[in-house]
Amino acid sequence: MRFGIELPPQQRVYGGFFIYSFCMGSLPPRLPDIQHAMGIEEGALGFGLIGAALGTLISLSFAGALLDRFGYRRSILTLIPLLALGYALASFATGPLAFFLLLVPVGLVIGGIEIILNLEADRTEHMIGHRIMNRSHAFWSFGFFSAGIVSAGIAQTGLSVQLHLLLMIPVVILGVALLLGRFTPAPHRTGAPTEAAPRFAAPTLAIMVLVAVTLSAMIMEGAGIDWSAIYMKGEFQVSPFLAGFAVALGAFTQAVTRFFADPFVERYSPTLVSRVLLSVLGVGAVIVFFSPFDWLSLVGFGLMGVGTSVIFPLAMSAAAQRTDRPAATNVASLAQISFVAFLLGPPLLGYVAEHFGIRWSFGIGIPLVILSLVFAGALGAKPIRHEVD
Repeated sequence: MRFGIELPPQQRVYGGFFIYSFCMGSLPPRLPDIQHAMGIEEGALGFGLIGAALGTLISLSFAGALLDRFGYRRSILTLIPLLALGYALASFATGPLAFFLLLVPVGLVIGGIEIILNLEADRTEHMIGHRIMNRSHAFWSFGFFSAGIVSAGIAQTGLSVQLHLLLMIPVVILGVALLLGRFTPAPHRTGAPTEAAPRFAAPTLAIMVLVAVTLSAMIMEGAGIDWSAIYMKGEFQVSPFLAGFAVALGAFTQAVTRFFADPFVERYSPTLVSRVLLSVLGVGAVIVFFSPFDWLSLVGFGLMGVGTSVIFPLAMSAAAQRTDRPAATNVASLAQISFVAFLLGPPLLGYVAEHFGIRWSFGIGIPLVILSLVFAGALGAKPIRHEVD
């Protein structure tokens, strides 16, 4: 039985990214409340957050065959509501160990969704002849921004985290039904290897270079998501809404940049675009690290959103277009390291924050930006002359 809104293939992909990130973005603005309720420091909270990274690593490494067997349509319709349920259950944790254990299944679900949506974006891109990967990730950011604003507003009312996230479950189910109810997976890319991918997608040297390119963007994006609200609360004692707004602002500037990035990539090449944006990321990180004012820190978070916007999407496209292995293998190989850096790095930065101050959670990203700039040439130096959708 099919239900929901009839949409063109690329808009269906955009809808999938949006509702997934809307679900995922409800928790970070409430992390200051969760930390306060547990009565723990940043290091202990970081330990709890590692549970999601562990689950994601396991899922990205081994979920491919299970997703193929269960079917991408049934998988995506099941996994996104399960993600909302997982976050709601995790909010009931009374300590960092329980938080860790409850976030492991959340990570398992995240890994499966990541594989499905990124492969679907790449295959749809190939099917329609237009680049949509950056725009797809723009809708991820728009979803995260929307969830951040909603969550910040709810936090300001004083509603408990538990009730807030429980109420998100029916909202997410409705969104999945409307946007993905008529989802049909796009066909495989023609001319690419089609043999079954191995259960563990070990990275090649080329994939490790792409990891180096994405590392600063993934860690700094994750740091903004996990620690910006706590940074604003701890450094400037702002209201719950403004603390949550810091999370949403980075997602908004990221979304706008991603939405308009494809024509620039087409004209100027992935390498040139990535080097400009990595420089913006570095400036944003420096501002956040040194800022004496709350408004200036918000400017820094906004620049960080711009700077992290298209690095990962461009790397995913580069990985998917390699012909040395099946696209699913290269995508999973890059994602299992880069996306886990996105989840694992920021929690580990909690220990940095606890021992050296929350500002160092962002300052430590500055040398990583330099590393990414060095290897950015791996994204491709030639403009791509496709028409954009």
